[in-house]
Order: sequence, then C-alpha cells, then structure tokens
Amino acid sequence: MLDTLFVYGSFSEGMVHYSRLLPYLLDVRPAFVMGSVFRLPVGFPVYLQQGFYDIPGQVVRVTRPEVLLPLLDEFHGISVLTPDHGLFTRVETDVRLADTTERAWIYALLPHRLPKTAKPIEGGDWTRSLKENPPLPLRLTERQRTYIRKLGQCSGRDIVPIDLALYRELMHLDLVVDKGRRLALTPLGQDVHRFLE
Repeated sequence: MLDTLFVYGSFSEGMVHYSRLLPYLLDVRPAFVMGSVFRLPVGFPVYLQQGFYDIPGQVVRVTRPEVLLPLLDEFHGISVLTPDHGLFTRVETDVRLADTTERAWIYALLPHRLPKTAKPIEGGDWTRSLKENPPLPLRLTERQRTYIRKLGQCSGRDIVPIDLALYRELMHLDLVVDKGRRLALTPLGQDVHRFLE
C-alpha cells in the first residue's frame, strides 16, 4: 500500500488536524500538486483535481497506512459502497518535490459536492489566502469556541445555558440557531465544530 500522502489546509503542519497524523509520521517534505483549491465558508481550503494551478502542501510518509488511511477516509466522508454519495475521494496523484516527482494519495473534494458559497483561490496559494484572512475557527474567541464545543457534543434534547451577549455574537456569525427552547449549531456551526482542536 502507498505510504505517502499529500496534505494541505487543516492537515498541513501547524494546522488544526495535523495532530491526527503525528503518531504515524516518518517525514514531511514541501511539495506541489496540480489542480485547484476553493475556500469553504468555514475558511479552510478544499482541493479539486480539475485545474492547472500549482497547489502548495506537504508530502508526508507514514507508518501503518492500512490503519491511518481508513481513519482519514472516514474523517473525509468517503463512501466506500456509493462513492458518488461521499464528500471526498482519495486518489493517487503525482506530487512535485524540489528535485523529483513522486506518487502520493490526496483527498479531493467531489466536484458536485462543492458548495455554491465556496470561493476559488486564484493562483492556488491557499497558504497566502489563510494568512490574509484566517479561517473562522481561528478568529473565534476562546469563549465562543468553548460554547461551540459544548453544543457540538450535545444530544438533541440537551440544553446548554448561554448568556445574551454570547448568543448575539454566535447568531451574528451564523453559527447557532434558536430551536425554540434550546440552541443548536447551524451547518456552518457544525463545520466550525469539526475544525476546532
């Protein structure tokens, strides 16, 4: 089984999901793939195979890919039985390093799953885009993050108390919705919850 993976966005070094890779990492090298990237409303990029930009990222070599890859498949919403119903697909692709080209796995969003609100990142440099405008989870206060974590861990009937000022902040950001007697995460709020450490 191929033991190299091209990572970008939230799985790249220094980002929120990089820690999921740490127990398996052997080495990390800067690399590029050809394609395009779009910025999701939550602020992180997704990769599409269509396109002609050099997309920056890292090639990671991992131990035990037979354990790690199924975990990452589940995280990325890959549907084994009905691939078109998933969110992403894991494909082998050519990655360009400083002096060579290698094959590696990459998680590519299925084109029909690209949200209409996703914005193309011209030139493909998602790292510059994130520096200029950090993803929403990184812009939240610790108080906001704590509340979103609590809501994200609740079952449907749990009530999590909130003060009015925090309620207004999260409603203004479109992260919570009032369900009558309790608050719940909006779809954007659910995405933010997935990207919180």
